[in-house]
Amino acid sequence: KVAIKGIERELICPSCKELFTHPLILPCQHNVCHKCVKEILFAFEDSLGDGGSESSSPSSPRIKLSSSSMDRIDRISRSGIKRNSLTPRSTLFPCPGCQRDIDLGERGINGLFRNFTLETIVERYRQAARAAVAIMCDFCKPPPQESTKSCLDCSASYCNECFKIHHPWGTMKAQHEYIGPTTNFRPKILMCPEHEMERVNMYCEICRRPVCHLCKLGGSHANHRVTTMNTAYKTLKEKLSKDIEYLISKESQVKSHITQLDLLLKETECNSERAKEEASQKFEKLFHVLEEKKSVALLAIEASKNLRMEKLQAQTEEYQGLLENNGLVGYAQEVLKETDPSCFVQTAKQLHVRIQKATESLKSFRPAADTTFEDFVVDIAKQEEILDVLSFHSSGIQIPEINEEQSRMYNKALISWECPGKTESADIYVLGYHKLNREEESVTWQEVEVCSKSKVISGLDDDSSYAFRVRGYKGSICSPWSQEVVLRTPPAPVLSFLFDDKCGYNSEHLLLNPRRTSVESRAGFPLLLGSERMQAGCYTTLDYIIGDTGITKGKHFWAFRVEAYSYLVKVGVVSSNKIQKLFHNTHDTTSPRYEQDSGHDSGSEDAFFDSSQPFTLVTLGMKKFFIPTTPAAPKDPASRILPLPSRLGICLDSDKGRVGFYDAGCMKCLYECEVDCSGIMYPAFALMGGAAVHLEEAVTAKYEEYNDDI
Repeated sequence: KVAIKGIERELICPSCKELFTHPLILPCQHNVCHKCVKEILFAFEDSLGDGGSESSSPSSPRIKLSSSSMDRIDRISRSGIKRNSLTPRSTLFPCPGCQRDIDLGERGINGLFRNFTLETIVERYRQAARAAVAIMCDFCKPPPQESTKSCLDCSASYCNECFKIHHPWGTMKAQHEYIGPTTNFRPKILMCPEHEMERVNMYCEICRRPVCHLCKLGGSHANHRVTTMNTAYKTLKEKLSKDIEYLISKESQVKSHITQLDLLLKETECNSERAKEEASQKFEKLFHVLEEKKSVALLAIEASKNLRMEKLQAQTEEYQGLLENNGLVGYAQEVLKETDPSCFVQTAKQLHVRIQKATESLKSFRPAADTTFEDFVVDIAKQEEILDVLSFHSSGIQIPEINEEQSRMYNKALISWECPGKTESADIYVLGYHKLNREEESVTWQEVEVCSKSKVISGLDDDSSYAFRVRGYKGSICSPWSQEVVLRTPPAPVLSFLFDDKCGYNSEHLLLNPRRTSVESRAGFPLLLGSERMQAGCYTTLDYIIGDTGITKGKHFWAFRVEAYSYLVKVGVVSSNKIQKLFHNTHDTTSPRYEQDSGHDSGSEDAFFDSSQPFTLVTLGMKKFFIPTTPAAPKDPASRILPLPSRLGICLDSDKGRVGFYDAGCMKCLYECEVDCSGIMYPAFALMGGAAVHLEEAVTAKYEEYNDDI
């Protein structure tokens, strides 16, 4: 048997770091004190602020919708999107044990079970720790006597006399169950927290919690696999007993591992000191190099200063001699006093040359030396950059490379990378990113640790460029930063919608996948029958389909992919008051330019045709993007044909009445025009012949699922 005093580590709440008090079992199977759950929920609510909807219910201090529902509701409230239903609300709780956000359901704390078994063990530990402290009788008159037993039905402790008084023979109380003195009272029957009048008699194997028969019949566990409580009790107890027996049988192996770990601790301490000494030596060597460079630079500056000072001092003395009664001028004045012509001429000739030079230098004054030391400015920009990334580099860890093809920007940023070569990969990665802003002088990188080779980043600004880089870590060794990759976010919030399979959907010509995210035009027998009209003209019917989500206000963006084999696809937007014309327009044609009855072979009818359409669409097909014919469009037809991007995007600004068509890979606008947004606007698509369109899937974070132990 394991001594009670040796299991204290298992009896500590992960939140308050004290012994459990009324512990609750979370869906992740961790235990937290009841009071700690409330405190964490309130703190979680305060930290998120206006991040979600709130409720003042004491059982659920913070009510928050799931992230996907929050995005959808946020668009409804701010952008006027029409939706039919909302996701039910739930309570999120940040578990301090596993550091995950746990869904507590609509009932919040009221839906959690108290862990009475853990409470009993904690009480036994408390009694072992305070054996000298007696539990007093709850009914004695002062001074109270030491209790001898506790009644589980009354939840009170009694001395012998008081127990006889309150539990007389011949009454119902005489049948109460009693145990030794305790302060931990647990109910004799465990009741369902959702159906308070029902006792739990089954065990849900999916949720791993006890349930009652009402939970199974019509509650949240209706479709879950359940077993009887006795079966679950026997199964879990047998499994736990076997595991405990196995651990006890391996006691010698555990002790051996402990001895090995002790040696590893000492070895780690010794190796860390050696690594510190080596690192100190490297930095000392670097300091020595810097000191030498510093001394050489200072000596060079000092020598240059002395030389310049000498030149300037000599020039100053020369100009001092030009003053009256000083130097050259004073000497010349004395020479002028000579009266003997021969002697004067002998001396004055050389003096006159010197006076002329002084006069010329006075007219064009120029300092003998430069006072600035611009040539001695030390450029350390590259060295600072190198020192900034100074770390424990290892040749065994390759520099990761960000995969631009697998990375994408949509509602969130999905950044993927890979490690080239066959060398050992890193244990963890650090992804750094920052917004490109010309106004900011200094760049502040945000960094996140990642255990996989991809990461979803949320909360990025719309219509902005971000730089990303990544490096790998293996222990204390890290690789250099990867080459920076710049990606641009969509110009507006992402609109989430599916293809509408009811409004005007032609199931004979179009094929939708079950998720309604892809549509394909089947160029089959019905199209051949309709092609008989091509003898009298080239009118060919287009099959239209719209999105199931409408827009009434705001700016929105959505992306999609057109298959390369598609012959003809039109994409754009349509107003709700013109949808009937969309599906019943008799002029659904590619172009009447070559119609035999038109009598024209020019582009004049194209402009009229585009302006008469009840919607705004652009044409795609044969791996090309065709810019519509407008007065502002290039006159050369070849310049209006662009290569078809792998992903296309549409940005609708219903407030300004403009729609833009983008290359969704680089978020570059290919074409923009005005559009009438008087009604509810819907995404619209048209297909002819063999063609297919796939809606861009939203970027979602992947969470680990809990494994079922039974």
